[in-house]
Amino acid sequence: MRLAIFDLDGTLVDRTGAFADAITSLSQDHGYGPEIEQWLLTELADHAERGDFDRLRATFSVGESADHLWRVYIDRMAASMHCRPAVLHSLERLKEAGWSIAVATNGASDIQRAKIHATGLSDLIDGIAASGDIDIRKPDPRLFELAAARCGTQLTRGDWMTGDNPETDIVGGHDAGLRTIWVTGRPWPEGLVTPHHTVDDVVEAVGYLLDQDSA
Repeated sequence: MRLAIFDLDGTLVDRTGAFADAITSLSQDHGYGPEIEQWLLTELADHAERGDFDRLRATFSVGESADHLWRVYIDRMAASMHCRPAVLHSLERLKEAGWSIAVATNGASDIQRAKIHATGLSDLIDGIAASGDIDIRKPDPRLFELAAARCGTQLTRGDWMTGDNPETDIVGGHDAGLRTIWVTGRPWPEGLVTPHHTVDDVVEAVGYLLDQDSA
């Protein structure tokens, strides 16, 4: 059985739009003004974890606990997050073709799993490795190895990593011995190992993987 590992944010789902909606909702619900809302939009832009809300409380006088705000943020992100039907359908086709599907994602375990559950991806994914599980982040090869282990297998030369981040997904996947597919959306940095294949959309990436079965 062949293994296809995918990044989550920016690859299978669009975190950017959901993030803005979640921060706006959280801020409005708690009566936070534009200064706090902008702080959250800036400080949590790339990724968020519970400790960010400790920093928020150290910066501003807010009455809510960090634990409460983190739970609300997870709920708002899950409610705002969507996975396009075309992506879900393509993953269904990949599973039907006999592939195992894993996610390797940098992020806190609880929020990444909440996103996967809320979008319907949990029905299609065989194993999830979030950096918060073991405090190891991509591009560390051990996160890709954990993703394979969560699918009950080990990494092999025929396995693939698909993601949008050149450093964490493509270089990381290469260092783990995987073939790589880059979902474009940002300039390719000079000096990095190049991906095996480049696509504009993850649906196109899945189509390419399916073509490998008949190649």
